[in-house]
Amino acid sequence: MKNLKKMMALCSWVLVFTVVFASASFAAAGESVMQLALNKALLLFTNVKVIIFVVGAFGLIGIAFQAIFGKVKWTWFAGLAVGLAILAAAGAVVNYATGGNISSTSMNDSFGNSGTGI
Repeated sequence: MKNLKKMMALCSWVLVFTVVFASASFAAAGESVMQLALNKALLLFTNVKVIIFVVGAFGLIGIAFQAIFGKVKWTWFAGLAVGLAILAAAGAVVNYATGGNISSTSMNDSFGNSGTGI
């Protein structure tokens, strides 16, 4: 019974991914599948980065309240600062490693129309 549930879950995921990525294989307007995947991955990374920066701002506010009450945990502050710095530099590191010049300014996609092409 346990294996049947796993097999049904696997089949469900395969069906979902097939339906989601089927239209991407037709890539409208001469755009290749890899270019479409690159655009969607860049859009996802850009939007997730914004969300993480907002959550990081709440973390900084929490650390500020700790500082007011004299209970600052410096390891939390250091972890938050290093994590946000790594996230901020991630795009530049990828551009350097790939030798490319991928920028989000060339994309005119947003949350509202991120399903376009999928």
